[in-house]
Amino acid sequence: MITKPDQTIAPEPLLSVQEMYAADAHAIKCGVSGATLMESAGAGSARAIMDRWSPRPAIVLCGPGNNGGDGHVIARHLARAGWPVRLASLVALDRLKGDAAIMARQWSGTVESVTADCLADAELVVDALFGAGLTRPLEGVAAALAETARARLTVAVDVPSGVSGDSGRIEGETGAVAFRADLTLTFHLRKPGHLLMPGRRLSGEVRVIDIGIPDTAVETIGPRTWVNGPALWRPLLPVPDVEGHKFGRGHALVVGGGISSSGAARLSAISALRAGAGLVSAVPPRSATLVYASHLTAVMLKPADTPQDWTALLEDPRHNAVLIGPGNGINQRTRDFAIATLDADRAAVLDADAITVFADEPKALFKRITAPCIMTPHAGEFARLFNVTGNKLHDTREAARRSGAVIISKGPDTVIAAPDGRAAINCNAPPDLATAGSGDVLAGMAVGLLAQQVPAFEAACMAVWLHGAAAGVAGPGMIAEDLAPSLPAVWKNLRQDV
Repeated sequence: MITKPDQTIAPEPLLSVQEMYAADAHAIKCGVSGATLMESAGAGSARAIMDRWSPRPAIVLCGPGNNGGDGHVIARHLARAGWPVRLASLVALDRLKGDAAIMARQWSGTVESVTADCLADAELVVDALFGAGLTRPLEGVAAALAETARARLTVAVDVPSGVSGDSGRIEGETGAVAFRADLTLTFHLRKPGHLLMPGRRLSGEVRVIDIGIPDTAVETIGPRTWVNGPALWRPLLPVPDVEGHKFGRGHALVVGGGISSSGAARLSAISALRAGAGLVSAVPPRSATLVYASHLTAVMLKPADTPQDWTALLEDPRHNAVLIGPGNGINQRTRDFAIATLDADRAAVLDADAITVFADEPKALFKRITAPCIMTPHAGEFARLFNVTGNKLHDTREAARRSGAVIISKGPDTVIAAPDGRAAINCNAPPDLATAGSGDVLAGMAVGLLAQQVPAFEAACMAVWLHGAAAGVAGPGMIAEDLAPSLPAVWKNLRQDV
């Protein structure tokens, strides 16, 4: 197995709110004034608006902080370009401070108050009320405008007001509201809240505006969250060696369940082969062997009923990666096989029933994880083992730290986190993946990559991205069985420049 590093595209970091503050501070330390940063942010935002739409009656809603300062700059540049623009402020201008006050003084037009009916004549609304750092729910007139603005074209500055830049949540209890944007203009780099639900849905198209923060800011900050994609893991992409053979690509074992649930493990096993494992064996109960044999060709069969049967398979060092869970059942066999696998220090993927079977005693699982391990819970399975606060990125990181496993927290905004704090957010998966069996395919891809000795975090990130890319190739109307056959086209594109 050989890999060749790709040096052309760097992975895209995502900055938390605090990290963005640090990036601004770094720029100022390097000699770029705060006023210059704000002018660049507002001017760049105005250009982006003008690039997308022709002039039309617009209103810029300005808040009490730097987000409002950006709004003043946007209004000034739109007015200079001949747009019919009004500016409404949530606070009196004498309450503005710092750079926001400087920019407010450069606006020569009328300043209206933000009121519930101030959008009446506007066709386009610029939401510059609150930025990514807002930690309280929208109230009063701001909450009312979040609702009425939905009937108009809306541009959000940084993030839609009411959305957390860190978590993507709508701040507040159930029933709280946030603006919904057609276009969100953010600065320097995207935030996690642009990719996490519901922030991703509420942000619309997200454009990043270069405001002059030096590239050295990222090096200084050292962010630990990235957008998942080839740039993040391409140097570790497994590529067959011209002198290699199938045994050098690993042998994955996929534990299967009984006759009525055999499809899950069969999907996983075929997907492990398509992900590049040299050999894959399904491990069904003996009573289900004929069902598996009638559906599988390249996948071998190694039936096992008891812990002793399973331990004998694990004694063969060539069986270097194991998947347990899909269709296995919440039973003693699943629990025993999972414990034996972890005690044998095999690289493992735990999915579905292999997660739920430990819901009554998670520590019995966690204490055994010492070898590379990936867990792939959906939201319900996640909640059975881990704490849920509503901040998916934070919760997934904490789950990885607590368990010692790489966690793939599945959903429309899948988050992958490692015990050492690294995390990635995936955004290439189409909604068509919400179909029976797609999770079994993902688990199979992950174990196939582990079998090729891809490190667990990168294997998890690769599997999630490949899963989404395969769904894109399969197209609308796809079912789980379409995913593995779509992988060769994805692999071909990935390997073109490796």
